[in-house]
Amino acid sequence: MLENLMELVLEILIPLCELMGIFIVAVSAIVAFARYLRGLFTRSQENIKFELANGLALSLEFKMAAEILKTVLVRDLNELVVLGAVIVLRALLSLLIHVEMKHK
Repeated sequence: MLENLMELVLEILIPLCELMGIFIVAVSAIVAFARYLRGLFTRSQENIKFELANGLALSLEFKMAAEILKTVLVRDLNELVVLGAVIVLRALLSLLIHVEMKHK
């Protein structure tokens, strides 16, 4: 009973977290591009790269949350290995973005 309820909730929550991550990437990219275009015309210096990297890092956090929630639904070891690899790759990407943000 509880397992079925958990699966039902997670089947809604996981795609929602992934969608939030996608939305954040899209909005961050559009805003960064708009600021880039505005900077071309006004010749103002804005830190577009930092703001875009910040949006990408935030979106990766939402995508990682979805992957962590997926671990609850894993049925066999092969799924767990693939899921673990995806989590490690996303964590490395997030770390690289944070390191890049600190150096700028």
